[in-house]
Amino acid sequence: MKNLLQQLRQLDNKSYKGYKSIQGHYQFDDYDLYIDYVQGDPFATPSKIRVVISGDRRSIRPEWLQTRTRKVAVEDAIARVVGKETDRQSFSVKGSGKSGMIFFDRPGQEVLERTALQISPKAITICISVGLPANGRRINAREAEKLFTAAIPSIIKNSIFKITNSEIETAIKLADQQEAILNEMKRQNWIAFIANGSILPRESGIRNTPFKHAVPFQSPKASEVSITIPHQAHPLKGMAIKKGITLIVGGGYHGKSTLLKAIERGVYFHQKGDGREYVLTDPDAVKIRAEDGRQVTAVNISSFINNLPNAQDTACFSTENASGSTSQAANVMEALEAGAKTLLIDEDTSATNFMIRDYRMQQLVSQNKEPITPFIDRIKQLSNQFGISTILVMGGSGDYFSVADSVVMMDEYIPYDVTDQARVIIEKHPIERQVRAQSGFNETTNRYFQPESLKLEKANRMKIQAKGLYQIVMGKTPITFDYTEQLIDLSQTRMIAEIIHYLARTNDFKHKSLHEMLDEIERQLDAVGLASFTVFKNQHPGDLARPRRHEIAAVLNRMRTAIVKQK
Repeated sequence: MKNLLQQLRQLDNKSYKGYKSIQGHYQFDDYDLYIDYVQGDPFATPSKIRVVISGDRRSIRPEWLQTRTRKVAVEDAIARVVGKETDRQSFSVKGSGKSGMIFFDRPGQEVLERTALQISPKAITICISVGLPANGRRINAREAEKLFTAAIPSIIKNSIFKITNSEIETAIKLADQQEAILNEMKRQNWIAFIANGSILPRESGIRNTPFKHAVPFQSPKASEVSITIPHQAHPLKGMAIKKGITLIVGGGYHGKSTLLKAIERGVYFHQKGDGREYVLTDPDAVKIRAEDGRQVTAVNISSFINNLPNAQDTACFSTENASGSTSQAANVMEALEAGAKTLLIDEDTSATNFMIRDYRMQQLVSQNKEPITPFIDRIKQLSNQFGISTILVMGGSGDYFSVADSVVMMDEYIPYDVTDQARVIIEKHPIERQVRAQSGFNETTNRYFQPESLKLEKANRMKIQAKGLYQIVMGKTPITFDYTEQLIDLSQTRMIAEIIHYLARTNDFKHKSLHEMLDEIERQLDAVGLASFTVFKNQHPGDLARPRRHEIAAVLNRMRTAIVKQK
């Protein structure tokens, strides 16, 4: 620490670029400080530092790292405390630009694997971004000293050294329970589980915290199951959704989309107090919607769209401006290619002509004039032949009763099993519409993204950057993916940008299909971790969180520079 303070005092009032000389390793009483990157300007991207606390200064219990799930839970629990302390640290560091800014990648409601805080058997590493203080564009050493000797030590003291083992073990117990539920779901062939008492509504469309006055979820008796989970004496009860086709119906504003949104987010574990701690979903469930104007490249959509008037090949379909129905067909096929096992669909965000064509429209427009095979005519085939389940919010077409395995009706946020009533309705009022002739479902083809798809060059160097949750700028080209609804954290977007940069650097994916490439990415994430994709070896890896393979694929599929071959 003395060396750092001595250097800072020598730099006082000198050119801001002089801060570059403080990069390096410094020993403090309770931790080691690594200054990995120093910004070149007080208005530039903040500097990156790591605080490393050895296991002999803060005990790390072996059982915390027993499984990947436990390790992520422990890192998340400690990161939450660090994040809260960073937000409320009271030391005011003055200066121009980003002087005194302290940023830590604090977790949200979901529990994600992150690089912000990492635990090994020997140490806890915290990655922080700081704005080194300046007056104009000159070094303000006195304020920098305050940053390193007061603000950061205060954060570490009141988080890492304050969180108790009991608090950490509470997070571990919840993770054990969530993992046990997922394992039971696999054994029982369930694609979703919603525990009784869960709070599904959120505070608002922009606040992901639980709504305080929400009606707690209560399973219909016909769908209620009990699960024995660890660390709890009594079984956990709730609604199980089995593999197959499930409709969620009901009037407007009665909770249909709220239930689907909770199921959609159930692919991630949630923190204690979120209200959805025990809402778990098939990890390979993918939300499908219409997406007017999106790029589609070499996708086989012929199972849904064929015999176009201009004789365009829909077995290898490309467009720069997809329609609602075409984009939804492409989204289904791309999801299946990436490995989706469950499709989540809300009619409110779907293309009507993709979902269904009713009897009267069929009478007016003959089948040989209609290139679209609606989803209702393929949904059973997807389930029976390929084991692809669907959970579908449907408020406007009772024709879907004829293909549903179960029907759940939401009434004032309370679910009721109305499967039998729906079947009686179908018997009394048979379907009039003509079911499209069921030719074989054309499975996804193997698509190979070519290296020249990744155009990262800008000013004679490779550059890629996340610009908000739903955009990445690759070189000079933006990739926009506004409707990738299961992408939930900006740090996931940053990680996808790092993965694309890695693919461009290594150039080893030309002979791998998209599915094989995603498999390889997941193997590397599991074996070596998120930081292995960055160029910063043994340094602050950036503020990254793990995305699912499905969101990685979604971004690649929306590149307007994509060059894709089918095999």
